[in-house]
Amino acid sequence: MAKVKWGLLALLTIAFGLTLHYSLPQNDIVRIVGTDVKRMDIGGKGWFWAEQDALTDKQFNRDVRFINAVSPDGDPYVYRNEDTNWSYPPYFKFDSGSLVAAAQGLVSTEGAPVWGVVTHYGWRIEFLTMFPNVVDIRPAESVDETIIPWFNIFFFIALAGFFIFLWRLYIKIMRDFIDPLRVEIEIAFEDLTEGPLKKVKAFIKGLRSLFAQRRANRSS
Repeated sequence: MAKVKWGLLALLTIAFGLTLHYSLPQNDIVRIVGTDVKRMDIGGKGWFWAEQDALTDKQFNRDVRFINAVSPDGDPYVYRNEDTNWSYPPYFKFDSGSLVAAAQGLVSTEGAPVWGVVTHYGWRIEFLTMFPNVVDIRPAESVDETIIPWFNIFFFIALAGFFIFLWRLYIKIMRDFIDPLRVEIEIAFEDLTEGPLKKVKAFIKGLRSLFAQRRANRSS
């Protein structure tokens, strides 16, 4: 039973960690090489795609904006550019069209590179046709710019504080309510079973005394 409990706890921890890794913002320093629009069949992978543009009909087949980029090492990066609207994750992004203009303004060539910082969430998994979703684009100070993920730092500090609060609340509830209630239930159960048990013991004792007395009378 203990192995099952720890196994479930490990699975929940892994699932929670993967959810955070997918949802929290990440930053890439890249050189943008172009933008395009493709007709995509969303199909059964809809949960890995954001919402359609605001005030448009929801469809499983729609045009999706993409931003193509190259890392300083020459690796190709492809991002989708979709509004999240009011859905999860809660980036409240409604400016995918403006991000296209920002990306096109940073398009450059290998001979005269212009580096940009692309903030995104999500994963790039090629065999699942999954792309990270861009939430912000800005010019980079340099290709070696150090980006401090302040949002993620404060988020994990707040998350740690929340878990500490939940743990202290759990300890308080166990100490002040659950443990005393458990003791009262145990005492009540003992009182409930002790009376009938005493009667059974007295009955057995009486039977033994009666049989012993009859054996004594027969012997005499």
